Amino acid sequence: MIAEKSIIKRLGNQLFFTGPTMVLFTVAVLVPFAYGFYLTLMKMTSPVSPLEFSGIANYRSAFNDPQFWDSMWLTVKYVGATIVFVNVIGFALAYLVTSGIRSQNFFRTALFTPNLIGGLVLGYIWQFIFVQSLPMIGEKLGIEVLRLGWLGDELLAFWALVIVTIWQSAGYMMIIFIAGLISVPRDIIEASTIDGANGWQRLVKMTLPLMIPSFVVTVFLTLKNAFMVYDINFALTEGGPYNSTMMVSMHVVQKAFLEVNYGVGQAEAIILFVIVAVVTGLQVYFSKRMEVQA
Repeated sequence: MIAEKSIIKRLGNQLFFTGPTMVLFTVAVLVPFAYGFYLTLMKMTSPVSPLEFSGIANYRSAFNDPQFWDSMWLTVKYVGATIVFVNVIGFALAYLVTSGIRSQNFFRTALFTPNLIGGLVLGYIWQFIFVQSLPMIGEKLGIEVLRLGWLGDELLAFWALVIVTIWQSAGYMMIIFIAGLISVPRDIIEASTIDGANGWQRLVKMTLPLMIPSFVVTVFLTLKNAFMVYDINFALTEGGPYNSTMMVSMHVVQKAFLEVNYGVGQAEAIILFVIVAVVTGLQVYFSKRMEVQA
């Protein structure tokens, strides 16, 4: 009897503390996801049209959509560029502001601030910079690369997206790296210094292996955010010029709402979800193995 009361009490406590969260998670995530999967099996030509069962026809259309895979490949290149630059720059900034420089707390705050600006606002700010400010500066200084219309060139528009993403995300990753750098045992660094290791050797042999847990988190966040980017893409280039910067999330939205092809758009969203889940799962798995080996 006492054991049964104890089990009931524990169950009641769990429901009390986790019940509201589980209800909200179910309503906000699980139910929309299940309904979205249901829509992929239906033919829907307008928001008010009746649903007609179409089986896997939407998935066949999604797999046969060349624009979807073109935007996916562009997104993969964008993911690769942002993962490298955001994490390298974020770590460099973290290493700098934990090295004891003057006003390092001010620099931490200033470098983190861009992450607080919404993606749409950030995109419009940088659109003004690329369209108005940079050409003006390039004209006065005679720097040809700044005089070019970055958002009107297919290659430069892609790198404009990368630059804005770095500017927004590097400061956030810097905070995570700062936490990792602070947690590195000082006695290990001091011992390596006594043994004659220089700054570069301490960084490569001691600090970086102990920073792998931080890199697991930052690479995961960068990977997820880059695959799902939409707001900066929309505000900065709107997929132009000539759809050369249309990332996969923007293509999915266009397919579903602008082309009024909800079933195929939702099927492409599910495919994107599976790809992101597999890639991030593999990244975490292999990163954790590196963490154990280190």
